Amino acid sequence: MKNRVIAVVGPTAAGKSDLGVALARRLGGDVVNADSMQLYRGMDIGTAKLTPAERGGVPHHLLDVWDVTETASVADYQRMARAEIDRLHAEGRVPVLVGGSGLYVRAALDVMEFPGTDPAVRARLEAELETLGSGALHARLAAVDPEAARAILPGNGRRIVRALEVVEITGRPFTANLPGHESFYDTVTIGVDVPRPELDERIALRVDRMWQAGLVEEVRALESAGLREGLTASRALGYQQVLAALAGECGLDEARAETVRATKRFARRQDSWFRRDPRVHWLSARGGELTEQSLALVGQAPKSGHSLIT
Repeated sequence: MKNRVIAVVGPTAAGKSDLGVALARRLGGDVVNADSMQLYRGMDIGTAKLTPAERGGVPHHLLDVWDVTETASVADYQRMARAEIDRLHAEGRVPVLVGGSGLYVRAALDVMEFPGTDPAVRARLEAELETLGSGALHARLAAVDPEAARAILPGNGRRIVRALEVVEITGRPFTANLPGHESFYDTVTIGVDVPRPELDERIALRVDRMWQAGLVEEVRALESAGLREGLTASRALGYQQVLAALAGECGLDEARAETVRATKRFARRQDSWFRRDPRVHWLSARGGELTEQSLALVGQAPKSGHSLIT
């Protein structure tokens, strides 16, 4: 296990967090977060952040890093994640990277450099976003880089602006700047495979539990801390919908139903992203059997991904 990284990936509500804890406990490791929204302080219920009790004594890193007013940066995350991984390796611990934010996972684990920025181009595109809306810019992105448009939600104005900026600066599609599947670390990547109907049920149940646990109250508290001004945090699933309800744009029941629909769409995008990576080993077992199959893979993983159907 020396200098190896274990990654647990897959769509939201698949059970990644629990598997990550189980593997860290068995391997003598720590969990490193790769969920972009769990990096935000105070965004606990809506991101399904494990409570201290649910972490089972396993140290978790890169949770609660940013204020909700800060704009997320994948390049900053790459720096922080690699610093944590390198520190854990130096201490003889096993880093278990857990999360469903595909670009963040690849930034941490793959050879990846980020194109620079052009303040003038960025400012112009952000002004167009303000006047035209994210839908118009997403249509423009679809014309110049259909693959990027499929991967980026039409409402994610910040990522659309960044993709268009990279296209303009480099003269190439945004996706052309993504590297091949070249690992930066010796990594075993485990994909948690859940059939679509079961996953949809899990998502609906999770959203109901979030509402019962006080998501609306959490959003109200974060709103007073500047959540609406946060370009990234305000777009998070659940938070965006509750903010709309608090602004009188819809009712809370409608916000909850839209959160379920949006999360199902997002889960499909996550699954498609990770399925394109041939290095992911997909496991469909549950509970203790999933842990044991994962440990078997960690001990003797072939070079390319495959599925284990149980």
